[in-house]
Order: sequence, then C-alpha cells, then structure tokens
Amino acid sequence: MTTPTRFRIGYAFEPNKKNFITDAVVNESKQRGIDLIKIDTDKPLAEQGPFDCILQRLSNEIRIKQLEEYSSLNTDVLIIDPPSKIKVLHDRYSMLHCVEDMTKMNGQENEIGIPTFGIPKQVLVTDVDSLMNVNAEGGLKLRFPLIAKPEMVDGSMQSHELSLVYNLGALKKVHTPVVLQEFVNHGGVMLKVYVVGEYVKCVKRNSVPDISEEQLDFEKNPVPFSQVSNKPSQEHSDHMSNEETRIENAVMPPDSLVTCIAKGLREATGLNLMNFDLIRDSRISNHYLVLDINYAPGYEKMPSYDSVLTDFFCDLRKKKRKVKFYSLFRKFQMLCCG
Repeated sequence: MTTPTRFRIGYAFEPNKKNFITDAVVNESKQRGIDLIKIDTDKPLAEQGPFDCILQRLSNEIRIKQLEEYSSLNTDVLIIDPPSKIKVLHDRYSMLHCVEDMTKMNGQENEIGIPTFGIPKQVLVTDVDSLMNVNAEGGLKLRFPLIAKPEMVDGSMQSHELSLVYNLGALKKVHTPVVLQEFVNHGGVMLKVYVVGEYVKCVKRNSVPDISEEQLDFEKNPVPFSQVSNKPSQEHSDHMSNEETRIENAVMPPDSLVTCIAKGLREATGLNLMNFDLIRDSRISNHYLVLDINYAPGYEKMPSYDSVLTDFFCDLRKKKRKVKFYSLFRKFQMLCCG
C-alpha cells in the first residue's frame, strides 16, 4: 500500500516577530499529514525545502526579495501571504479604503433593524500646517476626541504608539505624518474579528471607556493608549470595576454581518490571515465601524486556534491538489486534441 504524500509547509518569521506556530499546532498538523518546518532565515531559501507552501511573516527587505525570487522559480509553491499583498495593510489611512468600497457596492441604507457598517471619519495629515486646519472653518471638520495613529506600520514600536487627542491644544503636539480618526463611543467594548482563510471568529475585548464632552478639556497633551486604561479618575475606576459586566452585556454583531465584512476584506486584499477591529457605534442603532486591519495577528488569543490553523493548512493542501489535478487534466486534453 502506497504511503500518502505528506504536505510540507515551511514557516518563516522574523526573529523579533511572535511565532504562532506552537508545539500544539505542529503536533496536531503532523497527525493530519502536514509537516511544519521552520525555515532558517539566515540561510538561502533555495537550499531548504522542498516545500508545498510557505507561511511567512517577513519584514526584512533582503529576506523578502529572496522569498520573491524563490517564488518566481517555484510557481507551484503557495505563499501565504505574498509580501506585495500584505503591503496594503502597511498604510493605516489607505487600508480602510476597501471597507468604504464595500459599503458603496452593498448600497447600505440605515433602515431600522438592518445592521450596517463603515469606517470612522478620518484624515491623513502630512505636515504641521495641515494639522492646524483640522478643526478650522472650511477645514477637515473632525470632532474631538481623536485617535492619532502613525501613518505607516513598519514593525517598529513607534508605529504602534497610538494616542488619544482630546482638544486643539493637544493636537498641536501631535507628530506628523499622522492619521487622525474620530473616536466614537462604543460602550468600552472592542470586537476582535479573526480571519483564517474562510474561518471567521468574533470575540469581545475590553476597550477605551466612553468619553463625555466634559472630559475634552482635561488633557492638554496627547495621551498614549497605554495610559488611558490607567487614568486615576473615579469615573474610570467605575469602568474598571464593571469591566466584566460590560463585556458580558455587550451585544454581539450578527454573524452574517461579520462574515460579510471578512469575505469582502479577503477578496479586496487577497489575504488569508488577518484580523480587524470592529466597534458598535453608540450614536446609531445597529451600526458598526471597522477601525483597523492587522496582518497575521496573535492567533494564540483566538479560541481553539491550534485546531483552526490546522484546518486551514488542510484546506491549503486540498486547494493545491485541486489545482494540480486541473493542470494535469488540461495537459491531457491538449495531448488528446493535438
């Protein structure tokens, strides 16, 4: 009896990137005929393998170029996901354009009881002069408070330093280029949506508490998100003491809505692995906002992630075998017709 051919997946992560390929994932995959092989990023890729698929989280330009050269010479090897497609998520401003396009295509209307989605109002500010026009007459017209995000996601600590801007005085101290996004009250609950191929999982997470109009004059400097959750105010203490209750009572979005957004993002970006942050707008009934999209996030926080990843790897094997079968079938047809 012939032993079934095993499916070999090489995985390449930068040394400073968190590796979600754990022993549990390796062992479960192995039991299902899939070998997960760690790629040595300090050695030429051509000297390693062979691989049926490469799972990568590389940011070093030399390593990315090496991967792209390997892919061009080994076109049958699946790359999850191609660096050229991941670049779409490096720009925090343009990454949400695909969500806007989705809302236009769906022709959403705020009918009572019908869930809708969109993005918060946001602008890209590239210089100090434009920064001062944000709330000026005839200017960009954003309402405080604002979330200030570095425009580019480059893997550095600085690119992940988000801050909350309460007023014009604090806005003057923001560094450019920066994406300014209106902060929308959402009941202090964030919805994390994990996407692994066609699998979608939405979970509730604690978030920044709602901000009242009275609070807008309190802070004269941008406040890092890491400090917002530690502010020593009585109101915030009340929020923290009720955190579990707040999360438990938060309304989950309809599965159909979450699946629709996830499918649209997969089609628009061509990516298999991502998550996106979703909130329920407290101002509009049944309206949700996509705040951010991340590539290959920390899946270890997702329930049953080891089984989910293994299922995804099995789907990749099925997909590749199907492509190989049709390729052989077409060659056979050409030979017969010839």
